[in-house]
Amino acid sequence: MELKIYADNAATTRVTEPVLQAMLPYFTEQYGNASSIYTLGREAHKTIKAARQKIAECLGAEENEIYFTSGGSEADNWAIKGTALQLSQKGKKHIITSVFEHHAVLHTCEFLEKQGYEVTYIPVDENGLINPEDIKNAIRDDTALVTIMYANNEIGTIQPIEEIAKICHEKGVLFHTDAVQAVGNVPINVKEQGIDMLSLSGHKIHAQKGIGVLYARKGIVLPNLIHGGAQERGKRAGTENVPAIVGLAKAIEIATENIPEKIKKVTEKRNRLIDGLLTIPRTRLNGDREKRLCGNCNVSILGIEGEFLLLSLDGKGIAASSGSACTSGSLDPSHVLLSLGLCHEVAHGSLRLSIDENITDEEIDYIITSVKEVAERGRMMSPLWDSIQSGKVDFDKI
Repeated sequence: MELKIYADNAATTRVTEPVLQAMLPYFTEQYGNASSIYTLGREAHKTIKAARQKIAECLGAEENEIYFTSGGSEADNWAIKGTALQLSQKGKKHIITSVFEHHAVLHTCEFLEKQGYEVTYIPVDENGLINPEDIKNAIRDDTALVTIMYANNEIGTIQPIEEIAKICHEKGVLFHTDAVQAVGNVPINVKEQGIDMLSLSGHKIHAQKGIGVLYARKGIVLPNLIHGGAQERGKRAGTENVPAIVGLAKAIEIATENIPEKIKKVTEKRNRLIDGLLTIPRTRLNGDREKRLCGNCNVSILGIEGEFLLLSLDGKGIAASSGSACTSGSLDPSHVLLSLGLCHEVAHGSLRLSIDENITDEEIDYIITSVKEVAERGRMMSPLWDSIQSGKVDFDKI
C-alpha cells in the first residue's frame, strides 16, 4: 500500500528540499578535495570551515570543538572509548551510564568491561527518569566519565542534563551526552549547560544518513579515531564528505531556528495523539507525560504483539515503530521498556509514533482510528487477551 503517513521520525527523517539544494553543488560543481591546494580544493576547505562554524553556533560551542563523524554511534564510541583510554593512564577505569541508553553506548560500555573497566548502570524510575542523586552517589575517585543520553530514543523522556553536568563538574568528572534525539527538539547550549562532550546525527534532523558530530570541549584530549591523513585536526583521517557536511550545517540551522514555537506546535499534536490512543482499553503511555520530546508517543497495548501492530499499520499506509530502529529485527522486548519495570507481555505490545510539525490533525485522527481497528482485530486472535478477559491472568502495570 502506498505510504500515507510517516510517523517514525525518531528512526530517521527525510532530507528536506533546502538541505538537498544546499548539498547538490558539492556533488557536481564544487567537488574538490578539501586537502588539495588548488582553487577547487581551497574552496572545499572554506566550505567545511563555514559549516563547522555554523554547527558550533547552533550548539553554543566553538569551531575547533566540532569533529565530524559518520553519525551518532561513531561519536558515542569515540567519546566513551577515547576518554576511557586516555584516563586509564591516570588509574581512572570506572564509567557511569544508565540502564536504558542507546546500544551505541551500552555495547561500548560492555566492550570496555571486557577490557577490564568497571561500569555502573544507573536505574530509571517507572517514567524513565534518572535521579541525579544516584549519579552523585555512584561517582568514585577512579570515575573517568559519566555518559547519560539527553532524550531517550524510544520513550522520549528528557533527562535533567544540567543538574547531572553540575554534579559531574563538582566531582571533577567528564560528562558526555548522546543528544541524537534532542538536537533540534530542545534548546541546547553546551557551554551554559556544562556539557563536556555531545553526540549528534544528521539523519535525525533532515540531513542525510552517514554524517554526525562529536562536540568535545576545548581542553579534552581524545586519541585518534582513524589514523592516516590530517583531517579533523589529525584525529579522524579520511577525505571529508563535503556534501554531507554542508547538508548537516543547513539542517541544524533550520532545526534550531524556532525550537520553542516547534515544541508548542508539535506538543499539541502529540497530546491529541496520546489522548486518542489512551481511549483504547488496557493501554498505557510509556515515559513521562511532560518531560518528553514533543513528537514522541510510545504506548503499550495489552494483548497484542508489536510486530502485528507494525505490519497491520503498514498495510494501512502508516510507518511506525515498536522501539529502536537498531533492534527492529529482534524478537526480544525493548530493554528500555523493561527498565521501566514492565513485564515482557506488556513490553511486547509497544508502539512508538514519532511525529513532526508537518503532520495534520486529519492524519492524527487517521492514525488513532487505524490503531483502534488493528488493536480490536489483534485481540480477537490473541490467546493472551482471552486469558485476560476471562480473568485467568492480569498485569498490574497496565
